[in-house]
Amino acid sequence: MMGYKIIGNDIIFVFDVDDYPNIKNNGERIKDVYVAGEFNDWAPDKWKMKKTSDSVYELKMELSDFTDDFDWEFKFVVNGIHWAEPSGDFKNSVEALNKYGEPLMVYNLKMYTAFATKYGNVKFKLKGYEDADKVIISGTFNRWDETGFKMNKTNYGWEVTLQLRPDIYEYKFIVDGDWIEDPNNPSKTSNKFGGYNSLIDVQKIVSFQLSDFKDAKEVVLSGDFNDWSEDLFKMEKTDKGWIYKLRLAGGKYHYKFIVDGKWITDPYNSVLEYDGNGNINSVCMVK
Repeated sequence: MMGYKIIGNDIIFVFDVDDYPNIKNNGERIKDVYVAGEFNDWAPDKWKMKKTSDSVYELKMELSDFTDDFDWEFKFVVNGIHWAEPSGDFKNSVEALNKYGEPLMVYNLKMYTAFATKYGNVKFKLKGYEDADKVIISGTFNRWDETGFKMNKTNYGWEVTLQLRPDIYEYKFIVDGDWIEDPNNPSKTSNKFGGYNSLIDVQKIVSFQLSDFKDAKEVVLSGDFNDWSEDLFKMEKTDKGWIYKLRLAGGKYHYKFIVDGKWITDPYNSVLEYDGNGNINSVCMVK
């Protein structure tokens, strides 16, 4: 993708002056380059990039810093006054809008927190369609972009592996321009066009741990993920305390431990919230 690359848990913004004619050809020496976008309120002087070669500047951030949306628009700011403009033919550039939603004659770059990688956590497969020239997967994870995630041809059909944060996503395959549901996924939801989108619930394994309490006879994990059951999730005793692992979709969860019948909050989690009944619970965020 133009403007950034994702390696492991890091996103690296990359500004190459050769990609931006309005900067390269203005005759001005580059003193500094910043990243400005929706993620930092378009601040032109907060995220400073480091020069890595004669024409390239980079800034590395943790992917976990980008938590509020599936995609972001951003630009590069050169010498505090010049907004670098891509030529307009980059696949991840989008026409900018003013505060009234009216188009401006400029372009922003777009960054997706969902990305294709062979080390991803979700593999999408489409059997058949061997004669198709191109198959793309599109969904709520990339705002229904029709170009971003091309699938790879295999012996049985098509596949692609994506890295997706825990959440429930809608998606479809685009086969040579035709939008189709996933024929091997019965889970679907109706859309505004009178048809259906396929659904996938991406979950994450979360470990709940309670240190100490080694003399306890039984510890139970209870929360809104199991309707506050008092006996369903019995924790396993270890040398360091108690543990229970379960798969959760993205979101916020309230929970407590029941130690030999006594309800307690997590002593090692400082994040607490009241529920609607005036009880204080520990909070687990899955993202």
